[in-house]
Amino acid sequence: MSRAVTFLALLRSAAPAALMMLVIAFFGGYALIGTNGVMAWGDYSRQLEQRRIALVKLEKEKAILQNRVTLLDRRSVNPDMADELVRRELGLTHPDEVIIPLD
Repeated sequence: MSRAVTFLALLRSAAPAALMMLVIAFFGGYALIGTNGVMAWGDYSRQLEQRRIALVKLEKEKAILQNRVTLLDRRSVNPDMADELVRRELGLTHPDEVIIPLD
C-alpha cells in the first residue's frame, strides 16, 4: 500500500511539469510546422514574388488608363481619341475604312 501511495504522490508531483512540457512541445511544433511557422517561409516568399509581378502588371494597366483619362479631359479633349471612341462605341465606320486595332 505504501508503494502505491508513493507512486501516486510521484505522479501528482510530476503531472504539472509533464503538462507544461506538453504545452511547450505543442507551441514549439506549431512554431516550426504550423501555417505561420518557419517551414511556411518559402511559400510566403514565393507568394510575395507572384504578387509583386501582378502589381507591376496592374501598375502598367493603370498608367495606360491614366493616359486615356488625360486624353479625354473635358478642358482639352484629344480629337483623335474622341473620334476613336465615338466610332468604336457607335459603330460609325464607312464601308471603305479599314480599322487597325493597336492592342
